Formats: sequence, C-alpha cells, structure tokens
Amino acid sequence: MERIDFNGIRNLMFDLGGVIMDIRRDNCVKALTELGMKDADEMLGLYCQSGPFLLLEEGKITPGQFREEMRKRINRQVSDDELDTAFNKFLIGIPVRRLRALAELRKHYKIYMLSNTNPIMFDSKIKTEFEKDGHRREDYFDGICVSYEELCAKPDIRIFENAVRKFGINPEETIFFDDSQANLDSARKLGFKTWLVEPGAEFTDAFLK
Repeated sequence: MERIDFNGIRNLMFDLGGVIMDIRRDNCVKALTELGMKDADEMLGLYCQSGPFLLLEEGKITPGQFREEMRKRINRQVSDDELDTAFNKFLIGIPVRRLRALAELRKHYKIYMLSNTNPIMFDSKIKTEFEKDGHRREDYFDGICVSYEELCAKPDIRIFENAVRKFGINPEETIFFDDSQANLDSARKLGFKTWLVEPGAEFTDAFLK
C-alpha cells in the first residue's frame, strides 16, 4: 500500500469498528436470529445498517423505541438485557496493544474518533472495552464524533463536515483511518488524507517505515 506523507499532519481521526475495535457481524446476526428475529441478516451490515438499526445509529429513534421495534420483529416478549446482549455480540473487543498505540500516538498528534455507532453499544460494551487498560474512553481522544449524536452516518459527507466544525481541524492536516472505502471516499471530498485498514491489517501499519 502507498505510504502516507506525514509532513504537515497534525491530526489522526479513527473509525471505531474494524479499526480500533474488532467486530464480527455474523455473531450478532446469529444471536438475534436465536432470539427469533427473522430479518437480522438483511438489516445488519458490516459497514452500514438499514431499518431500525440505521435509525438508531442516526439518532432518529431512542434505545427504548429500538427495543420495542425489535420485539415486534421477534414477535415475543424478550427483556432489554436479552436484546442488548444479542446486539453487543457484534463487538469482539479492543486489544490492549491498540489502546496503547493510541496513547502513544496522542503524544505526537491530536487524536479523534469518528464512528457510526449507537447509544446501546457505546454506553455498554464499547465503554468497558476502552477501560480495560486502566483509562477511560475519553482519555484516548481529543474529541469524539458519533453518528447518533450527529443525526447522520457515514458515508454521508455531513458527518465529516460536522467533525471538522466540532473539532476545529483542517482536513488537509488530518489522516482518517477507516475499513470502508466508501467512507474514505467521502472524507477525501473534503480534503482529508485517508488510510484503508484492510481485513487482517492494523492501523499502526501506516506508521511502519
């Protein structure tokens, strides 16, 4: 892969799933199917969602409304905990080495997160995974931008525009790391430098000489 010219780079902006956190979509589909949901495979994507999953990620429905919609599709009574546990199966975890890499990079750059995510995962499994090395999630970043708060999701260019305003950054001085080429293409339209984190690769590969 082409190397990045780090001259003039002041900021690093990271996607979460597939870049910092390991994910496995099929685990979530299996767990929801076992609860009785018949169309989880159609609505749950690796890079973007549809149906109530997308509405939750875009902040257009609340977690409570999302759970009620899930119960309608499952067509039986299941608890909030059962639903949240199945939903969180999408997430494998964050290796400590990546947390330490972020902490080290923050000594040299401003570090930001830009992620399509939802409040159920963000306030449970994602939160605890960032705490596994003795720090808080917020300790690793100079700013966090998530889709459910911005009311739009990647690859919509609006979320990148929101991040630029929120963080006060210059895209030309920023490298954006994502595992979706469509998301990177949107970022490039605003002038971001980009790095594709391919399956089996690490974001730290960008810094190898």
